[in-house]
Amino acid sequence: MNWRAPVVVVLALALAGCGGSRPRPSHGGRGVRPGTANSGGFRDDLSRSQSSRYRDSDDSVPPPIDVSKIPEPIPKLEPRSLYGNKSPYTVLGHTYTVLPSARGYDERGIASYYGAKFHGYKTSSLENYDMYAFSAAHKTLPLPSYARVTNLQNGKSVIVRINDRGPFHENRLIDLSYAAAVKIGVWPKGTGLVEVRAIDPGHPEETAAPAELDAQAAVPPGGAHPAIWLQVGAFADLANADRVAGRLRSARLAPVQVSDVQVNGRDVRRVRVGPLQDVDQADRVTDQIEQLGLPRPQVAVD
Repeated sequence: MNWRAPVVVVLALALAGCGGSRPRPSHGGRGVRPGTANSGGFRDDLSRSQSSRYRDSDDSVPPPIDVSKIPEPIPKLEPRSLYGNKSPYTVLGHTYTVLPSARGYDERGIASYYGAKFHGYKTSSLENYDMYAFSAAHKTLPLPSYARVTNLQNGKSVIVRINDRGPFHENRLIDLSYAAAVKIGVWPKGTGLVEVRAIDPGHPEETAAPAELDAQAAVPPGGAHPAIWLQVGAFADLANADRVAGRLRSARLAPVQVSDVQVNGRDVRRVRVGPLQDVDQADRVTDQIEQLGLPRPQVAVD
């Protein structure tokens, strides 16, 4: 499909809809009811600027819900959406490449969620966002696709249908719908450490294990907790790795770990900062590393 220039601009705005920041209570926020993804008598106007597109300036705290009554989506083969799969695409100065397939995708990182502010508005695939359905936004998985998201801190998991782009906060891996966040305990805290494992309906033999088995495998044994690390780089030039590690140690931001590993058959020296206590510390240290003039680190959860 050939996209006209105005459409590209509109979709770029839609892509930026999920900021990945923690929702803040809005005392004037409007309540919405489950199953009313286009309630309120409004029409989402994609031609408007991002700052004026939504009714509310801040995300509000939705009313409590019983997620046990919400069915998980059943993964099925679907054609790629006509919208939201442009690759590469650029948002907020960063360029992303959409994966050719969800098959084999398995990553760990930080999840956030989005709620009432976006309820009923268009996702990047131009579907209506329903915060009471189990869905999610991801930067690079094809739209639509399916994944099992497991909270590494409590073992709870949920299958989500990915139909949106985001979160465009660099330290976030996935943005969960409000219902999905409640289901696995990311809400009300706002963030959580998760594993995102894609489900490929075309290859059921590779489908993620049942929830109870998957959860047991995901939770660290012996009461250990998953740790957050910030990987500043993996260097083939060992002297460069040691130089970066020295700058980080001098700054005294957090413990610095240097290890020799193999990446794609190559010997490299990996420089990481951590373990860090929580997501807030990870965000703070990330900004401090950038202020040192070093590359923005990548989040790793072990």
